Amino acid sequence: MSGNNPASRPQRFPLQLGKVGGSSAGGAAGSAREVLMPQRHLREAAQDAARQLAPSGLGLDSAKVRQRMVQRLRRDGLHDERVLEAMARVPRHEFVDSALATQAYEDTSLPIGHEQTISKPSVVGRMTALLLGGQSARRQGHLGRTLEIGTGCGYQAAVLALLSQALVSIERLKPLHDKARLNLAAVQLSQVSLVYGDGRLGWSKGAPFDSIVAAAGGDDLPEAWLAQLAPGGRLIAPMGAPGGRGQVLVCVDHVTEAGASRFVRSEYEAVLFVPLKSGVM
Repeated sequence: MSGNNPASRPQRFPLQLGKVGGSSAGGAAGSAREVLMPQRHLREAAQDAARQLAPSGLGLDSAKVRQRMVQRLRRDGLHDERVLEAMARVPRHEFVDSALATQAYEDTSLPIGHEQTISKPSVVGRMTALLLGGQSARRQGHLGRTLEIGTGCGYQAAVLALLSQALVSIERLKPLHDKARLNLAAVQLSQVSLVYGDGRLGWSKGAPFDSIVAAAGGDDLPEAWLAQLAPGGRLIAPMGAPGGRGQVLVCVDHVTEAGASRFVRSEYEAVLFVPLKSGVM
């Protein structure tokens, strides 16, 4: 079943978590500071971040647990307040198996079944912040129309949705597609269209996209992704490094100058993602 097959029906959900992406960069950052640092003395905030109490039991549903994760991410170098605010809103423990819920706010990847994982919070934050640095995102103040390759359990889709005008997320494994649908419905998140299909084909029905992000890595960037990237758009994906040196984060910008269009590629730090595969299962 192809990702572009008309039989693939996107599912949508009512928005409840609130939308971050419609604000300008400056306005969003100011709003985020109010949410994440509510009138506390800076010394108290630093002490709270230093304690980093491990979440357990019933405390998992507390916003304070997510704020501690956000404070750790900020301390470790993630400074885009729009991303931090979105991650403070999404209950990551709702997207992992109950047996692993106490590890949900640690900076670690976790298994979600079918030989797939949920990415580390720091990796989700890093890739989202890089997307927001694209030309279209800087101009609009949000990710615009976003395509995610590899829905997994739906956690990164939830974060991206809060920063996007609209999000299409494709998953090739039917059990994970179904799991993500239930997870996103449980947190009542809108702005998301889920597609069961081959992510290497992208989603031509919704193209062009201002932002494209992949949660699986290969040795090449599918031509379909580049064809579906809007002028001024940015693509972030893990790719094999030259010489077989593992994977690195690759950024591709669709640049237009004087009527000419070209793709500009940049490479960032080493990462480790599951392999990018074709077809559906």
